[in-house]
Amino acid sequence: MGTSANAAPGGRGAPVPKDVDFANYFCTYAFLYHQKDMLSDRVRMDAYFNAIFENKKHFAGKTVLDVGTGSGILAIWSAQAGAKKVYAVEATKMSEHARALVKANNLQSVVEVIEGSMEDVTLPEKVDVIISEWMGYFLLRESMFDSVIHARDHWLKPTGVMYPSHARMWMAPIRTGIVDHKLGEYESTMDDWNNFVDETKTYYGVDMSTLTKPFSDEQRKYYLQTSLWNNLHPHQVIGTAAIIKEIDCLTATVADIEKVRSNFSLSITMENAKLCGFGGWFDVHFRGRSEDPAKQEIELTTAPSVDYGTHWGQQVFLLHPPVNLSEGDDLKVSFLMSRSKANHRLMEVELGCEIHQHSGKLLAPFKNKYYIE
Repeated sequence: MGTSANAAPGGRGAPVPKDVDFANYFCTYAFLYHQKDMLSDRVRMDAYFNAIFENKKHFAGKTVLDVGTGSGILAIWSAQAGAKKVYAVEATKMSEHARALVKANNLQSVVEVIEGSMEDVTLPEKVDVIISEWMGYFLLRESMFDSVIHARDHWLKPTGVMYPSHARMWMAPIRTGIVDHKLGEYESTMDDWNNFVDETKTYYGVDMSTLTKPFSDEQRKYYLQTSLWNNLHPHQVIGTAAIIKEIDCLTATVADIEKVRSNFSLSITMENAKLCGFGGWFDVHFRGRSEDPAKQEIELTTAPSVDYGTHWGQQVFLLHPPVNLSEGDDLKVSFLMSRSKANHRLMEVELGCEIHQHSGKLLAPFKNKYYIE
């Protein structure tokens, strides 16, 4: 994954100025250690490698644009697959490493590394293929897909193809011991705060208790409402999974992804299950386009797996307290994910659920807010 967009980094509070924005977000990708983490993800690497080399017809003799080239690996593979010209756009100084890597592989006559944001770059021609590894946690965190859409709208030929071509977001009910751990951390923090309030009043004569609620709200957000990165075991999924968003990379607009809204049903498939929350993941597909399909469709999935975990893992939205359920119980879920007003690379999620038990009993519905930071 490289970088290309002109947008804000991770963080809290007021909107982030552009210079701080660059320092906090873009420069993360300017370090080789971060690139190495992604290059060491075999599921990620194999999917892109196979997508390119098993579909050389989309690359041989063609012009390619790599959005957010990072180390330059996708641009290099595109050239090795026979591309006539590859434009590799990278917003950070990682472009210097990419340029060196291209030269070391004797591809400088084909691959042109361009340092700059995709929104500011001007290419000398339109391209046949746009390739990018733009996916963030739970697919849309980081909002890099905005830059891919910009590149597509400005530089892809009418007959061009997108790599990947399609993406999907998934969600399923899960069980996890983390829910008890995080609740324990929150309660311990509040115990410490209450001791602090007592001691401050006793020793210094100042009553701090008026700040207890805002402190509790702050800590509740951090411990209980912030979604967690996790590598779930398939056995932790206690019910069916549902697709909550499908994206056609050839036609999707920024408006399509600024808010993701979905209503879906899940069924519990495990007896005596404890619903501790929901796990979210994504997959992407390399299918070409309907008029020019891939010779071999390739899937990259970040679903819970024993042997094929990825650096993306899954996003976990914990439920406090957990709910005891049985096989056959149904969940009617409402999901809304929107960009944080303070920082549009981060996401806010509203998750509501009605539980219809197999016995016919309807449990009290709940609605929680979460933050993907």
